[in-house]
Parts: sequence; C-alpha cells; structure tokens
Amino acid sequence: MDITRSSPAPVRVVAVPPEPEPADLTALPEPIAVEPLQPLQPLPATATATTATTSAITTAATTSAITTTATTSATATDVRGRRGRPRPRDLLALLRPGQWVKNLAVVPLALLDTHPWGAAAFLRTGWAVLGFTLASALVYVVNDLADRERDRLHPVKRHRPIASGRVSTLAAIVLTGALALALTGWAVAGPAWQWWPTALYLALSLAYSQGLKHVPLVDAFIVATGFVLRLVQGALLIGAQMSEWLALCVFSLCLMLALGKRRHEMTAAGRAHRPALRGYTLAFLDHLVVLVAVLTAVSYVLYLRDDASLAAGASLVTLLSAPCAVFGLARYLQLLLVEEGGGNPVHVLFRDRATLVNAALWAVLVALALLLPQSPA
Repeated sequence: MDITRSSPAPVRVVAVPPEPEPADLTALPEPIAVEPLQPLQPLPATATATTATTSAITTAATTSAITTTATTSATATDVRGRRGRPRPRDLLALLRPGQWVKNLAVVPLALLDTHPWGAAAFLRTGWAVLGFTLASALVYVVNDLADRERDRLHPVKRHRPIASGRVSTLAAIVLTGALALALTGWAVAGPAWQWWPTALYLALSLAYSQGLKHVPLVDAFIVATGFVLRLVQGALLIGAQMSEWLALCVFSLCLMLALGKRRHEMTAAGRAHRPALRGYTLAFLDHLVVLVAVLTAVSYVLYLRDDASLAAGASLVTLLSAPCAVFGLARYLQLLLVEEGGGNPVHVLFRDRATLVNAALWAVLVALALLLPQSPA
C-alpha cells in the first residue's frame, strides 16, 4: 500500500427537511374555549380610601381655585374702591366719635365750681365742648397720618381708616384742612383770647406727634395735660374759679388711664409698636399706676373738703361719694392688672356693668350735694 497517497474526502450527508403539506382550506377552525365572566369584586379598603382621598383633593383644589378667584376679585374691587372717594362712615371713623365722650366728661367739670347754674353757663360749656371736639378730631387725623406705617403692624390699629387704606392720604389731608378752618372759625366767633387752652392743646399735640410721643413718661404726661386744658377751657368760658385740687384730680386720673393704656399695649403687642414703650416695664408701670391712683383719690377728697360748692349738711353725702370714687379706681385697677383689660377707658366706662352702676350712684350723690340749697353766708 502506498501510504503517500491521500485518502479520498468523506462524503457529507445533509438532511433536507420534508416539505410541509399544503393546508386544507376547506376545513373549519376549531372553536376557541372562552371562560365565563366573573362577577365584579369590591375594591379593597385601601383602594377605596385612596380613591376617596383623590376625590377630596380634587374637590379641595377646585374649591381653592374658586376661593382664590373670589378673593382676587374682592381684592380688585377693594382696590378700585380705595381709589375712589372714601365712604362717609370711614371719614367719620377717622374722627373717632367714640372718643368725644372725653370732652363731655371733662369740660363740664368746670360747672362744679359754679353755683347757681344758668342757661348761659350751659351754653358756654357746650361751646367749649365743641371747640375741643374739633381740636381733638384734628389731632386724631394728624396722628393717624403720621403713624399710618406703624399702625399697619399693630393687630388692632391696622384696621384704622388710613392704615387699612379705606381713606387715602390725600383725603385725610383735605379733611385736616377742613377741620383747621372750622376750628379757626370757632375761635374767632367765641370770646376774645379765651381760646388759648385749645391753642396750647394743639401745640402740645403737634409736638407730641412730631417726636415727644417717643419719649417715655413725657408721652403720658402730655396726654394727661391735654385733659387739664379741657377743664381750663370750660372754666374760662363760664367764668368759674377753677380749683387746684380738681385740676390735680383730673390730671392724676387721666395720667393713670394713659399709663394703663400703655401697659395694655405692652401685653397685647409688645414694645415694637410704640418706641416709648422701650422705657417701660410691666413692673414699673404697675407701680406708677397704683401711685397715681392713690394721688387721684387723695386729691378728690381734698377737693370735696376745701373747694367744692356743696350744700349745707352735705357732709354725709360727701362721705358716701368718696367710697364710690375709690371703688371706681379699684375696679379699673382690677380690670387692668388682673383681667389684662382696660386698654380703652371709654369701653371700660360704658361696657363694664360694675363701673356703670358705681358711676350712676356716684353721680346721684354728687348731684344731691350740689343741688341742695346753699347755706347762707
């Protein structure tokens, strides 16, 4: 055998798959098995809660959108209203008619030193009340103009007409000019040179607005001095001799109310609203209020004993009226120090039942002491 010769290559066998049989187009397809429908099962509690939450969120979003649209519309309406004329009731609120009772309470005190009373004395007292009402209204408008930015930060004073925008600055300036003209006419029409207490009140109030209201203690003393000037104006116009004890009683009483108002402001809004409050503490104001209350009671009793034009045998009535005055002071201190109230003395006078009953009893006793026949000289 010749081993050098090559062997022939092996034969490769390839399997060819059989051709598929042609499909029988005439045969029908086999039916497909369809399972019967199952009844719907209730959703799980989690899915139900999720669906309810989604519905609530959608409803809340819709309500919020409606509310936002309504608020925007109301704000736009309010802005349009502010651009127009201020409403008369907003202008009246700017004059603070609720504070006019201070003039009615202080100016007629000059009648206590006049006896007997006559129609002329009452007319002149009314004239004095009118003058100080115009002057105080003018001061209120000027103060609100000066404090409008600071009042917007106060939780209560931000609702004032100028601070809230219901009365524009221009309208307030026009109103200030009208009040100044009316006050000038009052001074010209009245007795010559007997308007100086009102003029001094305006000067002090202007100095107060320009910076003295930021000086601790000085601010409260200026407010109390304004009430003494009311008393002096009433005495000048009716020609009465003013009692020094009565003037001291009015001054100390009004100083107590002014200090009480500052204490209430400290507890309600802190020291940021009124710069002068940085010179006070609650303990310091508590001591001052009690000290001035004692001075008020002592000066009232001394006025009754030395200067009051009392009837003969009115010592018993005087003795009974003194406890009423002391109770009134004690009740105010209770409202201020215990109940954290007393911020608005006018509200205390007309809304506190105990104060109303006590004031009515005191007024009856004082009227009896003054209206009874005088003893012969």
